[in-house]
Amino acid sequence: MSLKVTAVRSVPAATDLIAVAVSSDSANAKQLSARGLPVALLAAQGFTGAADQISLVADAKGRAIVVIGVGPADSVDANRFRRVGAQAARAASRVKRLSIDVLGASADLSLDGRSAAAHALAEGVVLGSYRFTEYQSDPKPSVLLTVTIAGGGAVRIASAITEGAAIGQAQNYARDLVNRPGGDLIPAELANEARRIAKREGLAIKVLGLAQIERLGLGGLLGVNRGSTHEPRFVEITYAPARAKGTLALVGKGITFDSGGLSIKTGEGMMSMKMDMGGAAAVLGFFSVVTLIKPGCRVVGYIPMTDNMSDGDAMRPGDVLTIRNGRTVEVLNTDAEGRLVLADALSLACEAKPDAIVDLATLTGAVEVALGGRIAAVMANNDDWRNAVEDAAAIAGERIWPLPMPTDYRSFLDSDVADLRNISRSRGGGTITAGLFLQEFVANDIPWAHLDIAGTAWSESDDAETTKGGTGYGVRLLLELARSFTPTVRRR
Repeated sequence: MSLKVTAVRSVPAATDLIAVAVSSDSANAKQLSARGLPVALLAAQGFTGAADQISLVADAKGRAIVVIGVGPADSVDANRFRRVGAQAARAASRVKRLSIDVLGASADLSLDGRSAAAHALAEGVVLGSYRFTEYQSDPKPSVLLTVTIAGGGAVRIASAITEGAAIGQAQNYARDLVNRPGGDLIPAELANEARRIAKREGLAIKVLGLAQIERLGLGGLLGVNRGSTHEPRFVEITYAPARAKGTLALVGKGITFDSGGLSIKTGEGMMSMKMDMGGAAAVLGFFSVVTLIKPGCRVVGYIPMTDNMSDGDAMRPGDVLTIRNGRTVEVLNTDAEGRLVLADALSLACEAKPDAIVDLATLTGAVEVALGGRIAAVMANNDDWRNAVEDAAAIAGERIWPLPMPTDYRSFLDSDVADLRNISRSRGGGTITAGLFLQEFVANDIPWAHLDIAGTAWSESDDAETTKGGTGYGVRLLLELARSFTPTVRRR
């Protein structure tokens, strides 16, 4: 069932649940009473308006109300509105009609501020209502069908709600891809998903099979694929508006399942490895809604696809691979495979001479040790481009943190038999040395940023707009980055 999210001037009479927001500044008897909320009942429940407090009550008219605390009023931003939307949707999962009466209480916001709030609310509603039930014999999805956001009478606000809901659906699509088992979402099927998006959105697409991949000399992708019974794919998908202002390249790691290869993971370490194509999912989620967002730049996605298995002729520790750009890599750990397929993709992207590149990859466990599961790492060869990515992430509400790329760490990748090795000689700094490895396959004059999303692409628990399993991290960031992109950043 598709969730319908619309803007209305005021709360309709026909609704099953109304969501309202209360700040800690206004959680007093006088202001609660003025809004028709039950002061004594909220006090008995210990409601103070603190962020993320939720109470279910009836108002003075007998209507079912979910009261959501947002903390101090001056701390409320778009990210808080996104959480409110998601929390409201979760509270309404067993009813069909939800109304959110939050914008009306934010009269001090400018029209731009109200539009941003409405956009985030709509995103949150769609994200919070997500359930992955494809493989359940007795699924219990959210039954919510319609959500009306009150206070959205202005055309700009209504448009923001429509766009926010569409972006939420694009992120949910990426979640669906990540949540599908690796035995079902094999490389050929992931490539078919790209084909379906391209056909629906009117995008150009090339899907390369094994013979074409061999002719192109994509040695990293071929090396990782040697242990698989499923042939690899390489997808190039393009959005090209009229009079495009520059070209942005997106590279997404598409390892559909990662066993570690001969450097095999533990059983526990493999349990969530269907998520190792989270970067590819984010790129495909981006393209699934790009024609609605209509960025002014041309955007090309490069997605290498394979699983990493350990069949009889699997890539061995000590093997040397030749990447598309001619650089050779000594493979000393077959579980450091993502950087090998990304090396080919980055090389191809650079040959097309885009104005900037960003790659997304579930690349290192070290990034989760460093930053936890809610913040991705960003590394770049250009400060201005890194700043642009950080700005887009902040607007989109997807958190990232910059890590350095110290030149003296590059020696940790020196190989005795090839141009470089695929793992560091040093035990520490694994996320940084992985980034330095990727930089070897990026042209010096092209601004490039690498996002390590190994921690953020998967969640072990539900939390407002985040659901257990695949998160779809990166879709919102990429859309905002393309929307604001200008081809003015060049490497100095």
